[in-house]
Amino acid sequence: MSTPVQAPAGQQPADSAGRRAIWLSIAALAMTFMLPLAGLVMALFALVTGIRALPLLKGAGKPTGMAVSGITVSSIALALSAMATGMQLYLMNEYSALQECMKGAGTVMSQGECFTQFRDAAQRKLPADVLELLGTMQP
Repeated sequence: MSTPVQAPAGQQPADSAGRRAIWLSIAALAMTFMLPLAGLVMALFALVTGIRALPLLKGAGKPTGMAVSGITVSSIALALSAMATGMQLYLMNEYSALQECMKGAGTVMSQGECFTQFRDAAQRKLPADVLELLGTMQP
């Protein structure tokens, strides 16, 4: 009967390194759409985890596809969350004005007016190309 070999304390087993990287990157992508700043932090964490998993997997002779996929997805999440966070910071005053207007809006019509004011303020601040890319979605 043989005893299972355990990894030394502080080291992760190679089998789970790739899975950990891809799961963290998927979580980072999901967080990007809910809370962009939290998605940014999670994407950085997932990227580091994926990069650290590569040599671990190569050293154990395991396939590196999961780690590479984790690095790819976390890079996409990092880019998206950085853009969304930057946009939120750039339009911070307009978002604050929208929130204040929505607090006092008691009807659907007045909420529509709040959004129209926000859209007009964003149009004055953003280039036309960015507005076309964003479309006419309501926040």
